Amino acid sequence: MSFRVIQWATGGVGRAAIEGILEHPDLELAGAWVHSPTKEGVDLGTLVGRDPLGVSATCDIATLLATEADCVVYSPFMADPNVVTAILESGKNVVTPLGWFYPPDEERERFDNIARDAGVTLHGTGIHPGGITERFPLMISALSGSISHVRAEEFSDIRTYGAPDVVRDWMLFGKTSEEARTSIMTDALGAGFRQSIFMVADELGFDIEPKLRTTHEMAVATAPIDSPIGPIQPGTVAAQRFKWEALADGEPVVTAAVNWLMGDQHLDPAWEFGHEGERFEVEVTGDPNCLTTFKKLHPDTVEAGLVRNPGIVATALHCVNAVPYVCRAQPGLLTYLDLPLVAGRAALNLHRSRRGVDGGGRR
Repeated sequence: MSFRVIQWATGGVGRAAIEGILEHPDLELAGAWVHSPTKEGVDLGTLVGRDPLGVSATCDIATLLATEADCVVYSPFMADPNVVTAILESGKNVVTPLGWFYPPDEERERFDNIARDAGVTLHGTGIHPGGITERFPLMISALSGSISHVRAEEFSDIRTYGAPDVVRDWMLFGKTSEEARTSIMTDALGAGFRQSIFMVADELGFDIEPKLRTTHEMAVATAPIDSPIGPIQPGTVAAQRFKWEALADGEPVVTAAVNWLMGDQHLDPAWEFGHEGERFEVEVTGDPNCLTTFKKLHPDTVEAGLVRNPGIVATALHCVNAVPYVCRAQPGLLTYLDLPLVAGRAALNLHRSRRGVDGGGRR
């Protein structure tokens, strides 16, 4: 059975999601919403560098809400709860990397009721937050007892993030420390990471304080640093570290953090990726301790990352691969704790549905 999917927004995550939908044996691309009028009517195959598909992009929300589809992968730069509500009320499931991983009780109840009334499901997923900050820590925690701390942390060269407007105007790289401290990223990122932290804390049973401890550290350039937003000048922000911590008895028990650097040279303080390089880490302190490092989710070079960033692709595919499970689920707002294990699918040329195999090899 194929599920018809609409892709909502066609930035980096959106384009990767379209490719993922096209390569997924259980999914069919039904349409896409675009923000820019220059993309109106453009064939989605052309939009992602493939042969035409006969499915066009549109800026018209009403048209897409009326389109026959089972699910929407919703990934604009910022979420609009009113649009998500309209999509749900149109009878379409929603999978998104923009939140709803584990929302506060009031928000969860509101969207759970909206989804139930429409007979559909809302599910938040992604990578960081949305996977490495809660799904994988919880999975790995099953190997330990007497757990006292869980940490999920990203170490990334932000020069590979192909959204210069966001890096310059929202993250405020290349600005003074005073200017960068006014960035919305502490709150915008924190809205997602707080959900991740509370999911882990609640599921593990930590008795945490109601307010998280949030820190924002910066390093400035000591020499000009080439970047996709132009040279980062000496004395301006070239690295940022955000950290959110849940506390119990004044000590951190669940931590989520991001380290974004314009490379690891010419920085003050002298931050470095270390011998491990760019990575994601999940660490569980308990009996026994466990440290898991995710590699290959970063591009080999800055240039390669601006063309295709594996972390962006992974974010998209975590959403795409969840679609069949969400479409088959009971209505409501469902988190990782409510759904079965989500898995990817074999390449089309190796998938049994395309090779005339009826499931041979099963026991």
